Amino acid sequence: MRLSPLLLALASTAVAAQTSQDENVHEYIVVGSGPGGGPLAARLAQAGHSVLLIDAGEDQFNNTNSRIVYNNTLAINDPLTRWDFFVNRDEEEFEREYEFTTWRRPDGEFYVGLDPPEGSERLGVYYPRAATLGGCAMHNAATILLPADVDWNDISEITGDDSWTAANMRKHFVSLERCNYLENGSDPSHGFTGWLDTSQGDASWSLNNSDLTSLAQLTSNLLGGNETAFTLFELLSRDQNANDPERDQEVGVITPHTHSRHGVRSSPLDLIRSTLGDPRNFPLVVQQHTLVTKVLFSDRSSKKNTPRSIGVEYLQGKSLYSADPRYDPDTNGTLGRAYATKEVILAGGVFNTPQILKLSGIGLRSELEYFGIPVVKDLPGVGTRMKDNYDAVLYGTFANPVEGWYDIWYKTAAALRTRDIHFYCGRMNFMGFFPGMPGWNPNEFECGFMQLHPRNINGTVRLRSKDPREVPDIHLGFFKNGNDEDLESILEAINFVRPIFHSLGNNTFTEHRPCAAGVECTDDWQRHYLRAQVYSHHATGTCALGADDDPLAVLQMLDLRLSSRRFGARPLFDVQKQPRRSPVLLP
Repeated sequence: MRLSPLLLALASTAVAAQTSQDENVHEYIVVGSGPGGGPLAARLAQAGHSVLLIDAGEDQFNNTNSRIVYNNTLAINDPLTRWDFFVNRDEEEFEREYEFTTWRRPDGEFYVGLDPPEGSERLGVYYPRAATLGGCAMHNAATILLPADVDWNDISEITGDDSWTAANMRKHFVSLERCNYLENGSDPSHGFTGWLDTSQGDASWSLNNSDLTSLAQLTSNLLGGNETAFTLFELLSRDQNANDPERDQEVGVITPHTHSRHGVRSSPLDLIRSTLGDPRNFPLVVQQHTLVTKVLFSDRSSKKNTPRSIGVEYLQGKSLYSADPRYDPDTNGTLGRAYATKEVILAGGVFNTPQILKLSGIGLRSELEYFGIPVVKDLPGVGTRMKDNYDAVLYGTFANPVEGWYDIWYKTAAALRTRDIHFYCGRMNFMGFFPGMPGWNPNEFECGFMQLHPRNINGTVRLRSKDPREVPDIHLGFFKNGNDEDLESILEAINFVRPIFHSLGNNTFTEHRPCAAGVECTDDWQRHYLRAQVYSHHATGTCALGADDDPLAVLQMLDLRLSSRRFGARPLFDVQKQPRRSPVLLP
């Protein structure tokens, strides 16, 4: 899970006079209930502010696919919890070769592969997103690893704001964490009373002799350094969120850490529900099945009157967004509006936040004018500079099953400042996203991995039309400048783990991906294959934070300073206090 949410705060004046009789008025409106919006809405309400939290999905708290972490692939495929996005990644030459390309068959069903039935429509590369209260934290693998310290410190340097430093962000982690794998109170850099459970996988399997132990031990030996000074069990049991200045350079075998407890997912949904159920009656209203179509602004008739957000317009009804597998274009929904006396906060995720902004008139002027959308603010950075981890895999089958899993930190020769590869190795089948994934093969084993600090910042989210129910045009922008160091790091990672798989003398490994039988597995062949088959699932950055003089910044430091003043003794606007409301979950 990423702990740095994408939040766009739009400053707002007092509600316009014509809304004075409207009951749907709140101090704050938060759009999106995922890891960014959900906790923010709950905390604002707990601080006594009236908050409307809007989400197009619904509460699926009792859905075992979402609730149990190791059912996450079931959650990804669950029509009750998913939205189906399809993206492009690279140049057409490489897109044509992607083995899990998804098509819409003439009968309306999906086809995955490179030989679709005649008359099929190419949809692209599947990129599922969660569509339920709690957001994508409800269908991911629940991994919880703090960002590298340099990532936080970079933001601090860009903005000139010390509150973004890694040391200060650690304080927020402590406040939200409920650590289940360290002794209560034993480490002040961890939290033990927060709302988000964190757990460490059980590494006791490494105390027994098995093929998995042999693979992990050889991996550890090859990495050298501190790997030879401790037992395999001690290495696997290291705290991956330790407040250690060398943490981001450390390589070796590790055990996964998750936001869960006893296999049950811990998520923003838990905080939302506990806030709603608190006997102190916090003023939180959660409005489900609500697709926000645009942000509403104050009167813009005078050039001296800078537009301010005053609320949102929405359609209410189930499955109104075309990414929903249950979508029916003949169901229109009910038009509605809600108003904010303080702020409208967009936390709709990497694809939907820029879409809402553009539909509201905030974005690149030429794009908005092309679709006939009145321009509120010419902001060319909206929906640009998207980046993502590259994912790849070495996958095959052993003659005899190898049970269990472990992770690896690795640093390639192409790494920038910190380690750049995070492997996840075990008996699994995860080679990319596609409808119905995964299929299972007997005796399978893989080391999938993420390239953690890609140089690619070329992705875009553009409108297809001004219909808010239509998904945007998404291009990840992979390898826009051709083969680069990112591809070299992926190749090096594959070549590192391959001989480890062939180290079990009594258990033969047969590679299926990337180098299947009959392939001359040269580095040049692998470069082309890996570029054509890389996938991803951590897109970010389409409404980037930046310095005041950054022309592509969407949320600038000036905006943040104005926003923060409202929480001090001298608010920017004199806003009439709204009556306290009881918490409520609306259908």
